[in-house]
Amino acid sequence: MSKMLHGGRLGDVRGDVAKFCSSRKDDARLADAVLAINKAHVAMLIEQKIIKPQDGAKILAALQKISSQQLDSNAEDVHMAVEEAVLAQTGPEVGGNLHIAKSRNDQTATAIRMALRNEMLTVMGQIVGMQEALLETAAKHTETIILEYTHLQAAQPVTFAHYLLFHFDALGRDLQRLQSAYERVNLCPLGAGALATTSFPINRKKTAELLGFSGLLENSLDAVGSRDFIVETQAALALLAINLSRFAEDLIVWSSAEFGTVELPDEFTSTSSIMPQKKNPEVLEVIRARASYALGDFLAAAAAVKSLPSTYNLDFQEVTPKLWASTDNLEASLAIFTALIPHLKVKTDQVEEKAALGFVAATEFANMLVSKYGVAFRTAHKIVGALVKALIEEKKTLNDATPQLLQKVALQAAGVKLAVKSEDIVSCTNLRKLIETYKVQGGPSPAEVKRALKAKHQSVTESKASTADLKAKLADAETKLNTAVNDYSNSKNMKA
Repeated sequence: MSKMLHGGRLGDVRGDVAKFCSSRKDDARLADAVLAINKAHVAMLIEQKIIKPQDGAKILAALQKISSQQLDSNAEDVHMAVEEAVLAQTGPEVGGNLHIAKSRNDQTATAIRMALRNEMLTVMGQIVGMQEALLETAAKHTETIILEYTHLQAAQPVTFAHYLLFHFDALGRDLQRLQSAYERVNLCPLGAGALATTSFPINRKKTAELLGFSGLLENSLDAVGSRDFIVETQAALALLAINLSRFAEDLIVWSSAEFGTVELPDEFTSTSSIMPQKKNPEVLEVIRARASYALGDFLAAAAAVKSLPSTYNLDFQEVTPKLWASTDNLEASLAIFTALIPHLKVKTDQVEEKAALGFVAATEFANMLVSKYGVAFRTAHKIVGALVKALIEEKKTLNDATPQLLQKVALQAAGVKLAVKSEDIVSCTNLRKLIETYKVQGGPSPAEVKRALKAKHQSVTESKASTADLKAKLADAETKLNTAVNDYSNSKNMKA
């Protein structure tokens, strides 16, 4: 526990209590942000004539010598570690003014937002990277037919490219949620003080600008007492985790012998310690499990915040590690998926057989009766259902359907007389022809998928540009801060 905060109102604190309440082990991510905050704050204090230029120059010179790796690991928290390091270089009469007009409350909230911005930009970049891997792989499979399932029952044929674009679009929404949340994260609480700002004539807009924020979190109570930006970000990350988990689940199921849709690359699998034939999708199982962690971390943060009184409470300290656990989790999972996707092998040798056994052409049979023979769809649905039942009883498939059998079933099931041509029946069981007819916007036909691929390449380009712009703004702010620090800590000010 910092001795700076004791000897006044409080005496010594118990060692076990200090250790229990310390956030030092979780502060590593905030160290660089806290150093930047102190530099910006001191530069502003000099500009506002709140501290003497020569004192400010000495403090800034001290801050420039401090690296996050050199901070005292036994300090109460990173904020006290920085202040103690400055005091050690400047003495209390100069360094003791570092904390004028700010509190750990507003400094902590600001540091978390700064660190979170960088994590969000990393995750956003990784999402786009995974989208690029999906597009690259999809381009190779615009003609590759697979079966899709509802209720884990064979349903209709699609192309593998169409399936991959489903995950591309889901990731796109995840990206949009993070981009939206970033706008609210990128607001500066600094200057709110403990909760009521300060009587010193500080310039909050100046420090916000030097730290790369797009604006202020204006109300001082809101600035120090809100962690909804953490919960919102974690909600977006939890949805991302859910989408990745569903993708992992598909690949786990589809890589089994029973489905045989894909084969995972060897380097992303493992074998059994006793069963030599096994090829286990363990990395995907870990991603699926860790999605639960992301959801749990979101719920834990929301539960911790929901019943707190207004302004600052130390409960907030317990929320932040849940945020970093979520960002670490998702960054690792996205990296694995991005590396795995280009090496997926699609197995098509049994598609025709499985399609026949699963009666996946049944929907098109009903559509054919509607479009070519004027049967109402619900009636056609009933007729084809009865046809499937009759074929199953005879251990046959739709490939064995005949005009005569269809005529018999239609009369028995719906009282409808039908004289269907053989070629119309055959056309319904040709998977490639079926796929080509699914050319409605957003459908799996090769032509439609190729059109979608072009549009999605453009969206990736725009997303990369947007993320690059956000990074550039932070880099520009860092340059401005370094320039201001250098200007105020030059030799002229040191001698003034």
